[in-house]
Amino acid sequence: MLYYLFEFLKKTYDIPGLGAFKYITTRSAAAAVTSLFVAFFFGPKIINWLRKNQIGELKKVDAPKTHWSKEGTPTMGGIIIILSIVVPVVLWADILSVYIWIILGATLWLFGVGLLDDYLKVIKKYQKGLIERYKLILQFIIGLAVGLAVYYAPEFEQVRTETTLPFFKNLNLDFSDFYVPVVIFIIMGTANAVNLTDGLDGLAAGTIAISMLTLAIFSYVTGNVVYADYLNIIYLAGSGELTVFCAAAAGATLGFLWFNSYPAQVFIGDTGSLALGGALGTIAVLVKKELLLPILGGIFFAETLSVIIQRSYFKYTKRKFGEGKRVFKMAPLHHHFELLGWPEPKIVVRFYIIAIILAIVSLTTFKIR
Repeated sequence: MLYYLFEFLKKTYDIPGLGAFKYITTRSAAAAVTSLFVAFFFGPKIINWLRKNQIGELKKVDAPKTHWSKEGTPTMGGIIIILSIVVPVVLWADILSVYIWIILGATLWLFGVGLLDDYLKVIKKYQKGLIERYKLILQFIIGLAVGLAVYYAPEFEQVRTETTLPFFKNLNLDFSDFYVPVVIFIIMGTANAVNLTDGLDGLAAGTIAISMLTLAIFSYVTGNVVYADYLNIIYLAGSGELTVFCAAAAGATLGFLWFNSYPAQVFIGDTGSLALGGALGTIAVLVKKELLLPILGGIFFAETLSVIIQRSYFKYTKRKFGEGKRVFKMAPLHHHFELLGWPEPKIVVRFYIIAIILAIVSLTTFKIR
């Protein structure tokens, strides 16, 4: 909204300085600062409200025993993050942009799914929360909506079913008729991958912040005709507006990390993890970097892979030998390291380091092609 207000004031009254807000870089910086302010201002109020209403973490019997002491810690902290994203995006982004409509729609939809799941678990005391198949159906719906939106939107007319192949120059992959199913798979996959990663204080929030900062760079260059031409990547007019969203998301998660770092005052919950994971996948789809996700989101990919390997191997050995065996001491992967004796903060910081390395590797795909 401020984007159009400042544009109107500049044209009507020629107020000095307002012209700077037409630039994506300026508005992205403003969005990041605004998101931090919203998180720091509303965070304590929301945490106190959650604590007052006894909206706390349930005892996790499928986690290491050291986590049992976390029972009762306020959860559904994703409310803080989503509030801290939506407010600055509405204020500083071009709210008429199709990119902003798609990313906000996907984020808020999955926020609603996660909120319902947490509500059923924490408040209604349903042990498993939202039934798994219903959760997957709701994720499928938003994946389908995003896929169809990209397929039919005129902004993607030239490259609607294509994606960039990392490390290859002048070569894109066309998903053709499989494009919409691929989008559905990506959004559902990333949403659940981040959800699995949310198991240690600060882990999901910090790694998402790193990924969002990286995607902010990808969004900016993809929407800049000069940089896109120089780097020989797909140019999408208007996609630069996603930089504002990414900056707001990075600021929001860093602001949330203030309260979520060890020992956590509040947990992100499915309310935040599903929304942030879905947003990550949606942005990758919108800037045509879907195949980069296993690298950029390597932490989330490894966490998901560890669960798949653990379950598959357990079922296989139980069927063959009559007794299930495990590859890891516990899955997801971060629990394996906990049971090896690594302190929780050490695991989180080391995962941050790996996430930063993967972000740098992702950015090198601009030139190593």
